[in-house]
Amino acid sequence: MFFGRKKKKNQKGFPKGSLENNHGRGEEITFPDLETVVNHFTDGLLVFSRDSNLVLMNPQAEKIFEVKKERVLVKHIFRLNSFPNFRPLVSLLGGGIMEISKKEVQIKKKVLEVFSIPMMVEKEKVGSLIVLHDITREKLVETMKTEFITLSAHQLRTPTSAIKWSLRMLLDGEFGKLSEEQKKLIEKVYDSNEKTILLMKDLLNVARIEEGTFLSKMVLSDMEKLIRSVTIRYSEEIRRKKLKLEFRKPKGELPKVMADADKMKIAVDNLIDNAIRYTPTGGRVKISIVAKGKEIEVQIQDTGIGIPENRQYKIFTKFFRAENAIKTEPEGTGLGLFMTEYIIEAHGGRIWFRSQEGEGTIFYFTLPIKKEFGEYLGSEFY
Repeated sequence: MFFGRKKKKNQKGFPKGSLENNHGRGEEITFPDLETVVNHFTDGLLVFSRDSNLVLMNPQAEKIFEVKKERVLVKHIFRLNSFPNFRPLVSLLGGGIMEISKKEVQIKKKVLEVFSIPMMVEKEKVGSLIVLHDITREKLVETMKTEFITLSAHQLRTPTSAIKWSLRMLLDGEFGKLSEEQKKLIEKVYDSNEKTILLMKDLLNVARIEEGTFLSKMVLSDMEKLIRSVTIRYSEEIRRKKLKLEFRKPKGELPKVMADADKMKIAVDNLIDNAIRYTPTGGRVKISIVAKGKEIEVQIQDTGIGIPENRQYKIFTKFFRAENAIKTEPEGTGLGLFMTEYIIEAHGGRIWFRSQEGEGTIFYFTLPIKKEFGEYLGSEFY
């Protein structure tokens, strides 16, 4: 298989050519042709014609599928199903060779990241390029990290819980009256221990997310009641900061959604907590909920510190916190929005935001309406 006209090659198999150097003198050089480049590519490469026939396969792809290209070239993608190692890829791509970005597929013990790119000539699709990037090692490291986090968090839960209740008993005077100085010191220790417990809880949730075992009990849910139940927890903080909290909803009854209510409360809580935490005293937080077509859309708007434009692309990244957020509130794990994005998307929804530093942020998320399952599932979570 070669590309275009073959050129005369030197002893190393590279075609000859010449370039002018910066002194204006021509100098003969050798450079690899496209076929040589493809054959030395470290990722597996497949090219399918517009009719979904396999027309190119590089040596790395031969190793991945454990098959010589002579056995599979010119075969239609569905005929590749007769080769067991091709079946996961065929199932992913389909007969029309879908356009795909960063989907994972497992072939034997290898985990591959798949990219399917349409090849266009004058706006007409002439074929598809499939790139297969081996991420087996990265997935193994990721699994080991997740297992370590899970084990560590579980091991720390028992002693931190014991410390919590021991401190609580001291503060409640069950072992005698404390002096004001003693009480203040123990209260500081108690608060620090509570933060450790919350961190362990977040780490366990992240571990479950990465294991794909986070969502469990999906029921028909009333999002208005769910959001209101979360906002009640912040009544004292809203009064303390003299914030104006506004809740807007349509006059009629909102359709219900299918949700794991406990996990959805975590997502909503993270968004409301951020809005309150990063809004200065006397500011405003507005929550709106509306039905739009086949979705419910929720907006949580604040007049807080905002997100710097050059950091907005990282906002849903695990452990990320913007510099202005750290200055405003040093305590924080950077896991809240990572979990929130996962929860919303796992429910079939979308999440996005608009923000300007110093002026505030609006987070939006949608959830698909599932009214048709009402009779089958019975009453909502609340």
